[in-house]
Amino acid sequence: MNKHVLGVVLAASVVAAPLYAKWTLMPATARVSVANSAMTVVPGQGWNMTSVRPSKKGETWSFDGPILDQVEFVGGVANGEPLAKERDKKRQPLPKFGSAMLAPDVAQAYEQTQRILTGSPDFAIDSMEPASFAGHPGFRFAYHFTKPDEELTRKGEARGAIVGGKLYMISYTAAALHYFDAHLAKAQAIMDSAKLN
Repeated sequence: MNKHVLGVVLAASVVAAPLYAKWTLMPATARVSVANSAMTVVPGQGWNMTSVRPSKKGETWSFDGPILDQVEFVGGVANGEPLAKERDKKRQPLPKFGSAMLAPDVAQAYEQTQRILTGSPDFAIDSMEPASFAGHPGFRFAYHFTKPDEELTRKGEARGAIVGGKLYMISYTAAALHYFDAHLAKAQAIMDSAKLN
């Protein structure tokens, strides 16, 4: 592992989280509701939830800090709504979810959303396949990207389904250097545990 790159990443993770963010350790074995929605998961040990939400229908957890790894929940995004909170609706509007979207359309909307939110010049979907999610037919896709002026590559996996015309999804993103593999199984266990009540 490149110690210089890791040192820079660790230093960045300390200052990157907003000072006003509060972190709450999630219960390891209790089923919890996420993203102000009907979706519930079992967290597993070590995940912390930030009080800063990516949207009204979103929630973010991290194991080692949001620069290094994070799990994001999208809970019941309806037709015509974006996947995250708009930052500049006039100049950089986020793509909107459509209830008739197919899995590749959702992946494309996610890619476009992340390109705008992170400023990534090279966000790419690496693979896509059908997958069960919360007991419903859904999808799984993998991706990678970098942010501007960073050498750190991030990798991710997302799973979701459109149920009752609404999008439910969980994504896991982490630094490709060590962190992605270190917590992938834990993140996949959260995805496997998802249920819609």
